[in-house]
Amino acid sequence: MAKSYDAGYFHRWYRDPRTRVTSERALERKVRLAVSAAEYMLGRRIRTVLDVGCGEARWHIALKRIRPRIQYIGVESSEYAVRTFGESRDVRQGTFGTLKTLRLRGPYDLIVCADMLQYVSAAELAAGLRQIRRLLGGVAYIEAYAREDDMEGDMEGWMFRSAASLRRAFRAAGLTHCGLYCFVDVDKLTAVNELEVCS
Repeated sequence: MAKSYDAGYFHRWYRDPRTRVTSERALERKVRLAVSAAEYMLGRRIRTVLDVGCGEARWHIALKRIRPRIQYIGVESSEYAVRTFGESRDVRQGTFGTLKTLRLRGPYDLIVCADMLQYVSAAELAAGLRQIRRLLGGVAYIEAYAREDDMEGDMEGWMFRSAASLRRAFRAAGLTHCGLYCFVDVDKLTAVNELEVCS
């Protein structure tokens, strides 16, 4: 039986206080971190955001609170999420591995891949990361959990990858780590100092 990302799934993992794996305050901290990193690297306020694996587009709400004028596009595999939030939060059907087929224009000042990379297959991982680099104009906030981490939550379909293999995948895609789940394409940013990135 295929995993269903329906209303019940999102309620269980993101809203129900007894079972949720995060909170609105935690989301707000992540959003502020990602926005600050992107604006620091770009030297200006962000204007465009692509959120891949956006679910119910919780980032859309949090981003609009602090940057009301941003242009946001969400990509999500859940038919429920696209049907429910597609129009109001600009969410379109797609997956990490199908980014190339979605005709996304880019570049985006901030690309978000939050709480989803652990469910991406090996075949989709490399292709998706290459597309992230192609579409990236600023900072990509990509939560990547390693096998060595002590994680909790929805473990069904979790791809257990080592930290070393994740680092190799990011490097192979041309994405350079600049701290706290943030990645850049150093070829597209003009003023990145040596110690701002991890080689």
